[in-house]
Amino acid sequence: MAEPVPASVRVTVAYAPQPRQVEEVTLELPAGSTVQEALHRSGLVDRYPELAHAGLEIGVWGKLVPDPAHTRLQAHDRVEVYRPLRVDPKLARRERFKGQGARTTGLFARKREGAKAGYGG
Repeated sequence: MAEPVPASVRVTVAYAPQPRQVEEVTLELPAGSTVQEALHRSGLVDRYPELAHAGLEIGVWGKLVPDPAHTRLQAHDRVEVYRPLRVDPKLARRERFKGQGARTTGLFARKREGAKAGYGG
């Protein structure tokens, strides 16, 4: 016997407008709804005008969605809207390392007396 097709799906839409601030909205949508419909129904576009611009990167459970207007959602999906990075993470790490110095970060943070460089403990 085939399983009945659900009439609706429950999804979560998440957006972080600033670092360490996450807005999550849980929605009950008709089965077959798209990522774009979920984003607009969440109300986040009204609260955050920057979401109305085309070219946003949107993902479902961490995987980038190439076409939000045609990607169908399944039950319990998490739609995530990604902000553009302001700084390259590798560059930011290098700058942090440079500021802290080699002796106070990573493997070099705790050094046993008489131990070789890079072998803390």
